[in-house]
Amino acid sequence: MAAGDPSAAATSDVPATSSSAASYPDRLREALVALSQACDSGVSNASEAASFTVSDVLDAVAAVMSAEADDGSDGGNDSTAARVSEQLLREVHEFLSRPLANQQMATDALSLVLPIPVAKLGAQTGGCGDIAAAILKFFVTNCSPRDMLSILCEALDAPMELPNCSSSFVLLLNALAEVLTKIQRRHIEQVKVALPAVLKVMRATVSECDEEHGKAVVDLFNAAHGIGNAIQEMCTAMVNKNKEGMCAILGLYSLQNIALASRSRQQDILCACGSVVLQHFRFLKFSGFTYVGLLTGSDVTAATDKLSKDDDADFLEGFSFAMDGAMLTVVWAYMYDDMSKYAGEELELALKEVQGNHMMKWEAINMLKYVLSSICYPWIIKSHSINLLLSLAGENHVQETNNHMDFTSYAPRIFATLKAIESVMMAAPEALMRKKAFAALKKVISMVPSSQRFDILQALVNNSMSSSLTAILLDLVREEILRESRQAENDRVESDGFQGHGELPPWASHALELVELILRPPHGGPPCLPDHGDQVISALNLLRFILIIDSRGPRSGKLFQKETLHKVHSQWLIPLIPIVAGIQSENERDDSEIANQIVCSLNPVQLVLYRCIELVEEKLKGC
Repeated sequence: MAAGDPSAAATSDVPATSSSAASYPDRLREALVALSQACDSGVSNASEAASFTVSDVLDAVAAVMSAEADDGSDGGNDSTAARVSEQLLREVHEFLSRPLANQQMATDALSLVLPIPVAKLGAQTGGCGDIAAAILKFFVTNCSPRDMLSILCEALDAPMELPNCSSSFVLLLNALAEVLTKIQRRHIEQVKVALPAVLKVMRATVSECDEEHGKAVVDLFNAAHGIGNAIQEMCTAMVNKNKEGMCAILGLYSLQNIALASRSRQQDILCACGSVVLQHFRFLKFSGFTYVGLLTGSDVTAATDKLSKDDDADFLEGFSFAMDGAMLTVVWAYMYDDMSKYAGEELELALKEVQGNHMMKWEAINMLKYVLSSICYPWIIKSHSINLLLSLAGENHVQETNNHMDFTSYAPRIFATLKAIESVMMAAPEALMRKKAFAALKKVISMVPSSQRFDILQALVNNSMSSSLTAILLDLVREEILRESRQAENDRVESDGFQGHGELPPWASHALELVELILRPPHGGPPCLPDHGDQVISALNLLRFILIIDSRGPRSGKLFQKETLHKVHSQWLIPLIPIVAGIQSENERDDSEIANQIVCSLNPVQLVLYRCIELVEEKLKGC
């Protein structure tokens, strides 16, 4: 860069930001003169000591700027800080541009110590950023690429106050991208050194930046895109397995950035981060990732497997959100117009292919748990994720086909997915989203093979932490019992009544265990009323429903043995009578609004409770 622009001679009459700041330009000039003399003498120890003095001056100024920013400086002081920073940066750049007797020694010495303070001062307003970038570019151009890669990675790993230093990281990332393009050999090895530092900075900055730092976040992701461009340039020049490995790295890097961009806390995330996602999606296409592979996670697994063969467990930890990013890429194509246009018919064809293959459909549905279970993604993304899930599930019932599948390996993952859907159903801020999540929950449960559906429902009830959620799940159990009963009746009719009447239906033991879990909790004592009133009324309704079913049809009286009826009567139902009556009596004497609400909530509990007692006593008479 010509000396006439960023390295133009600095003026000495710049106002100081504090009583001591006026001496900084003079101290810097003295340190640079000492460095020049040390380099002229060719003594490396002297040049190293002098370079540390230069760094100390810039660090001291950066510390003053940071302290004043923390104190809430007014606009005048902020302007002064920028002018002081700019003056010092110009002094450094002018020194580097000046011909010296031993220019390389001075450049190498300063390159070791200046990237951090230069990046910090470059975060100031005005022309500081341009001059700091010019200094870093000078180092990149005139020093060993491998040395600069290590130096810049150490700078990225240095403690800096976030989010105020995000602009400093942008400068360092831009310099690192230029370094990567200059690497001539052992490309994968060097990229594996650089990316952990890059991704650590990205993750930390995104987690710290609020909505007011929206531009800083976008600038950071644009700098990360520059890193991706450099890796893509390397891929283009490589062949065979090395190219495959580098493309796998680029793909995982892009997925990690898509996930991080999706975690941005910007109110209008579509405008703020949509272009970032699209940029990284182009890297995915270049790396050979497909929509089918993203939907099912198979491309992520394949890329990870390629790298794990080289004992890169620590390196792969940097891509911990890659699975999130894979599904988020598809979600973004759903909700961001530019992504939808770019995807075109390819996404539609991929969805049809996944919908038509039951194994792939389950893989895709399970992938959604990464997004739905996380508290880091905004509700708009989760809402579109639910839309995608409903689209994947489709309208056709597939339980009969699924009955021929080995579902054992899918069960734990489906359970995790259902728990993720539950979290949206219970916590979503909008009623429409909660309704969609409930529809998705029912849809996924209906897709589980009938032989294991009650196992899944029972596991969900056992792990429910909410009375209202437990009540909803018990209502689903009741619906499933009704469906199973009707199916059994149809099968009996079709087989001309030849059915094994002595055989209990598959849901019998599951359903009664769930009723006992609520009415006689395993930790002892009766259920907690009125706090758990929702789940108690649902459990009583389920019991009533089972008692009614057992009173009709060919299996009449087969579900309850005499011992079971005595247990239900004496241990489940009768202990509830004094509890409900006592709570109602106590609250009827209190004329407050809360007391009236409690009485009203317990009325249906009392009604169904007495109906269950009547049904049980009728059955006991017939035993």
